[in-house]
Amino acid sequence: MTNATQSVHHTAADGYTTMADKYVRGRPDYPPGVADWLRDSLGLRPGVTVVDLGAGTGKFTPRLVGTGAKVIAIEPVSQMRGQLSAALPDVEALCGSAQSIPLPDASVDAVVCAQAFHWFATAEALAEIHRVLKPGGKLGLVWNMRDARVPWVAQLDAIVSQAEGDTPRYYTGAWRTVFPFQGFGALHEEHFSHGHTGAPEDVIMNRVRSVSFIATLPPEGRAKIDEQVSALIAAEPELSGREVVTLPYETAAFYAVKDL
Repeated sequence: MTNATQSVHHTAADGYTTMADKYVRGRPDYPPGVADWLRDSLGLRPGVTVVDLGAGTGKFTPRLVGTGAKVIAIEPVSQMRGQLSAALPDVEALCGSAQSIPLPDASVDAVVCAQAFHWFATAEALAEIHRVLKPGGKLGLVWNMRDARVPWVAQLDAIVSQAEGDTPRYYTGAWRTVFPFQGFGALHEEHFSHGHTGAPEDVIMNRVRSVSFIATLPPEGRAKIDEQVSALIAAEPELSGREVVTLPYETAAFYAVKDL
């Protein structure tokens, strides 16, 4: 591993290295309301600079580009970063981590962590994010979550969660324990509903396969998960025999402001 990936949780480093292609196909986009949130809550617009921290394959990066802001993507896993650069060649993509951001002090207006902050929710990472933000700069945290209020989605979550081990995840709320953090104001929270529509192979199967701790299972473990998900699809009237399905999601968005 590179110096950057040495600071990454083993499940993320191993899983996302092997399953970057599944991540691209299986992960949902973000709801339209996020564009307003980026503009109104984070202040993203032409003339400002935003870091996409833990950018992965760039699933969220086009949302940042769409604001007109200058975007710098930071991603420690080379396979993920390669996918991002291939899809978005005009975006500057740097090797780095939340604990070691390769940018000067007080050099950016915002840092956004989409689907990532739970991996590095430590005082060390927040101190580093604080370092690169300008006074009054904003930290944005975004997560897409399957909407487990839908019964079959709750069943899907149960299949996925049986393999989580020690993997940090959003739903546990453990990431919240680093707040409040000196130098940042209070967390502000907003939620959006949406859905990921497409072929079951991508929307459900590849989404599950893209989960880091499932990607790192031995072949027989991955095959068992595939079988359980396939059985769920076959048994669920909303899914069985359909060429196009929708997996419902809820997006949670948070921001905090660096003190002046």
